Amino acid sequence: EYEGDRDAEGQRHGFGKARLPNGDTYEGEYEHGLRSGHGTYRFKNGALYTGNYLQNKKHGKGVFFYPDGSKYTGDWVHDQRQGYGEYLYANGDTYTGEWADNKRHGQGTYVYKDTGSKYVGCWVNGIQDGPAELVHLNYRFKGRFLNGKPLGRGKFIFDIGCEQHGEYIQPVQEKEEEDEDEPPLPLEPIWKVSEITKLTPWSPHDDELLVPREATVTEEGGDHPASDAGGEGEERREEEVNQSQEDQGEK
Repeated sequence: EYEGDRDAEGQRHGFGKARLPNGDTYEGEYEHGLRSGHGTYRFKNGALYTGNYLQNKKHGKGVFFYPDGSKYTGDWVHDQRQGYGEYLYANGDTYTGEWADNKRHGQGTYVYKDTGSKYVGCWVNGIQDGPAELVHLNYRFKGRFLNGKPLGRGKFIFDIGCEQHGEYIQPVQEKEEEDEDEPPLPLEPIWKVSEITKLTPWSPHDDELLVPREATVTEEGGDHPASDAGGEGEERREEEVNQSQEDQGEK
């Protein structure tokens, strides 16, 4: 069902309104039968996209409102969140930064609503990975992350005016003979303190950062304040669910 402008060949061209067989609706610009230009697409499940299209795909600037209350505002490339954008999650967390293939990728800032903590730094395929700063209420950690965990050299900077330098080391659990057939359980990185100093200039991009190394321990130990901001894994799953909802429409 379509109401609007057409070209000489009878194709949708210009401004028009359409109701799709699946119950979704579109109101906006067309070019030779395809959604191209600015438009608003309403999904039957309650989701809504308003922004630019190119040949039936979200492309350019746009805002997507998801049924669970989350929202993405930013760049799109061929139906993918790509470029720069802000994602407001259903739980109140926010991510502002770079995207690639619908994933947080590049430089970005993730703010955890419940704690007020924020991660500022590099992302790879939706995971915290690379030089970064994790900011808490009264202190912050500067260092490197690998697969969402701090690893290698870094430092904690406290508001009282001092720094704690050290290194996060990935422990390897020793296997008992009777457990040889069972895979080892992953252990949290352990923080090893090297020195405490006054405030000193430092950047997470400094060459002094070392490649994370492994250490053999028999049991878990140590506090891990750098990884206590919260789990954005649930938000990654939320993105995947919302993406599948996008894919169900706009056919």
